[in-house]
Amino acid sequence: MEKIHAAITGLGHYLPDYVLTNEELSRMVDTSDEWIMERIGIKERRIQREPGQATSDMGAAAVLDLMKNTGLKPEEVDLLLCATVTADMRFPSCACLIADKTGVRNAFAYDVSSGCSGFVYALSTAARFVESGRYRKVVVVGAEKMSSMIDYTDRATCPIFGDGAAAVLLEPTTEEYGVLDEEMGTDGSGWKHLHMKAGGSLCPASHETVDKRWHYVYQEGQAVFKWAVLKMADVAETIVKRNNLDPETVWIAPHQANLRIISAVQKRIGVAPERVMINIDRYGNTTAATIPLLFCEWEKKLKKGDDVVICAFGAGFSWGAIWLKWAYDAR
Repeated sequence: MEKIHAAITGLGHYLPDYVLTNEELSRMVDTSDEWIMERIGIKERRIQREPGQATSDMGAAAVLDLMKNTGLKPEEVDLLLCATVTADMRFPSCACLIADKTGVRNAFAYDVSSGCSGFVYALSTAARFVESGRYRKVVVVGAEKMSSMIDYTDRATCPIFGDGAAAVLLEPTTEEYGVLDEEMGTDGSGWKHLHMKAGGSLCPASHETVDKRWHYVYQEGQAVFKWAVLKMADVAETIVKRNNLDPETVWIAPHQANLRIISAVQKRIGVAPERVMINIDRYGNTTAATIPLLFCEWEKKLKKGDDVVICAFGAGFSWGAIWLKWAYDAR
């Protein structure tokens, strides 16, 4: 029996209209364009400011764009996964809300929560469903409204994050395309360096937690930076070497957390800068949405048969890399 692979066969995305520039941020908090560009590499980011619009609305818009681009019908979807840490509410899942808003009625849907590694983990999970032979059309969404949990008085975190969503369609193939290898890891001791202090079962919301501003992202930047450089580079290099991928032709799609982290990964693998997908300067860190947003921007440059390595590092700590062979030429 021929081995089934899970191949990406289509893309869709959504970005809010509002652009938050470094200049505007510098009027809100003690920072500057020079400081942000030197340390992070972000010039601007998109923010969802429309009243009543949440993560599921952006995710639904991305899925509808995917359907328009591919001709996928809602009733054809077998499974819908949403990678997010900014779900509309504690329950139901963001994936359930996206399925409802896009007319997906014949699928089951659930969320994958792993911070900035979320899309890598969700793509790996979705690939297993496709490889089983039972599921033929699986949609994976990365969607985040990071602005909903960012403290815009904290100059250490507020320049980093933006909002957005993107979706991919996975379908089975017996050819050598799609997800071909992966390397994942987790070290839960890193939780103390990157988390939200309140809002969970450990520390439920209260007047005190709100007053203490514990419902925003808490990050110890130096520790996270050191771990991210090491682990993202490690897993990406492992994938490249294990599969004898050519540094001159492979594409690297790294999580967009910090330009210096991306540069470290690029140098470790030995690929040319032009083979590394980057959009952090315009969108910032959209957490689980960064990698599929890269795919959407580079779709026209990617050719059938191209080797692509995605890698990410996020809360947990969690990290992972996937080698996939691109399955189609842009329509």
